[in-house]
Amino acid sequence: MHTLHGWTALVTGASSGIGEACALSLSQAGARLVLVGRREDRLRTLASKLAVPAHPLVLDVRSRPEVEAALASLPAEFAAVDLLVNNAGLALGTDAAHEASLDDWETMIDTNCKGLVYLTHALLPGMVRRNRGHIVNLGSVAATYPYPGGNIYGATKAFLHQFSQNLKADLVGTRVRVTDVQPGMVETEFSQVRFRGDAQRASKLYEGMEPLTAADIADVVQWCVTRPAHVNINAVELMPADQAFGPFAVKRR
Repeated sequence: MHTLHGWTALVTGASSGIGEACALSLSQAGARLVLVGRREDRLRTLASKLAVPAHPLVLDVRSRPEVEAALASLPAEFAAVDLLVNNAGLALGTDAAHEASLDDWETMIDTNCKGLVYLTHALLPGMVRRNRGHIVNLGSVAATYPYPGGNIYGATKAFLHQFSQNLKADLVGTRVRVTDVQPGMVETEFSQVRFRGDAQRASKLYEGMEPLTAADIADVVQWCVTRPAHVNINAVELMPADQAFGPFAVKRR
């Protein structure tokens, strides 16, 4: 195990949920933080809670020019990013594919795939040059287990998984590591976003069971990034004890 003292971590989607929990956890391990999100007030509030240097960075990861400009303008203290947590992502709707909104599909692809690619492409060369670093991609069990209405969301997480594995193949022999963390049901703002702010519908999803929490996921992320430098955790899949794998769907006529 190693601490993160002297490391700079950049966390996307840091204004709430898993991203916020990861920022808190990584700061406790000693990393200074670049907090990326779209809600400046929340980023500043989070930065004020941390006992390490923290730099709020208001940014929409879907915009390639915005990503490139923002990262190029990081203060010197935060410019050499050692740890990238690609957490920004979302699901929109649960409509069947033939009834779904193409706008929703594009938003999920732009955020979950292209945003992750933009950040990774910008920061990876520096990690390789310094021969130290870690990319943690927040995936989902939806990458492996399909479900009705999961169409594009599941596909974006499958992309994330395969991208993570291929990054690892390219980085073999370096001290730059790559991990895909794949949670099952986690109660955050995720479902409220998916259901367009319908808090009642979102809470019903977790009724009668105990979901994972953002802190649970942050704990796993911290464990992955604090392993000895020669250890790469390729992928971690976790679910609540109250969740498991469904049976095959069979349509009876």
